Amino acid sequence: MPVSSGDTAWILVSSALVMLMTPGVALFYGGMVRRKNLLSTIMMSFICLGVVSLLWVLYGYSLSFGSDKIGIIGGLDFIGLMNVGQEPSPTYASTIPHLAFMMFQAMFAIITVALITGSIVERMKFGALLIFSVLWLTVVYCPIAHWVWGNGGWLARFGVMDFAGGAVVHINAGVSAMALVMLLGRRRGFPHEPMEPNNIPLVVLGAGLLWFGWFGFNGGSSLISDGLAASAFAATHISAAAAALTWMIVSWVHRRPTLLGTVTGAVAGLVAITPAAGFVTPLAGIPIGIVAALVCYYSMLLLKIKRGIDDSLDVFAVHGMGGIWGALATGIFSSLAVNSGGADGLLLGNAIPLLKQLVSVVAVGGFAFTATWILGKVVDLTIGLRVEYREETVGLDLSQHGERAYGGLIR
Repeated sequence: MPVSSGDTAWILVSSALVMLMTPGVALFYGGMVRRKNLLSTIMMSFICLGVVSLLWVLYGYSLSFGSDKIGIIGGLDFIGLMNVGQEPSPTYASTIPHLAFMMFQAMFAIITVALITGSIVERMKFGALLIFSVLWLTVVYCPIAHWVWGNGGWLARFGVMDFAGGAVVHINAGVSAMALVMLLGRRRGFPHEPMEPNNIPLVVLGAGLLWFGWFGFNGGSSLISDGLAASAFAATHISAAAAALTWMIVSWVHRRPTLLGTVTGAVAGLVAITPAAGFVTPLAGIPIGIVAALVCYYSMLLLKIKRGIDDSLDVFAVHGMGGIWGALATGIFSSLAVNSGGADGLLLGNAIPLLKQLVSVVAVGGFAFTATWILGKVVDLTIGLRVEYREETVGLDLSQHGERAYGGLIR
């Protein structure tokens, strides 16, 4: 099939939009930490653009999308971008250059690693993070991407629906983040010392970039410029809007309608609609977004306030729980009328898709947690995961990078 200029243009733009989401994550996370850790937090996300990009083109893409090996991992067909050129791939995207598809998928790998960092900010060594990121991309992300999206992957053959990364990106990152939290322990002073955000406008700017980029994240996952892309685009926006409003109302009932809570709600809605965007009607984004806000809000309260678990920026509560709800919601609201490659879900009288989605949640979550814990333990036993007491007290901006975000004293 010849290359379509329209489809190619859409995927290239979508790739750029998803790339912009990683700096968005950096700002979103950076604004939520204490001022002495702002730059280190931004660096943790931004460096993924360098590290993961190179690993992806050297071998990550091949392990994720190469010829299937017993449903678990891809082969070495595309190692060093071998056999990846300007011609379309007959397997994955038949109307765009293979290079365009490869780059689109690269942006997903990059942001998935960046998302994890929100759980371990303010206390993890930068060098340890780099080594962990290399190991995690290789051992955790690439196999899971192949399971779900690779031709012959066992979850793909099983019939799991994950349009844009509910399992591959969000459950994977959220559960992995929780494993690292279990290894690292709490920040010093948590929960007794105040750990207020240093710059909420920065958080809002990051959230805005994420919302903007998510149109490429979900809309681009149709891989062609068509009605399905438009449907996913609309569902994405509607879910984010519903979740933002719901979170604001819930926080108002409990205390006050906070800006920080509202933008966090929007992100929760974006997370939840990710696996469903191309399988559900746009209006299904309303209940998906509403429930996402409730699930993530109360998960945050339970984990951080009730249980005292220091998932610094609530990666598991928002991405892990939001991704789990989104995966299950896909099995509830999906419709063949929207996407003939999907299935009619529970609301249309078919419970099997929901059961398959549940299997994917357990499989991806279980593997991600176990593998991440082992990798983190290996890094901890070799070079150590956590900074020294004095370094944590001074702040990672100075102790890890020799820079400060603001002039004057650092608290």
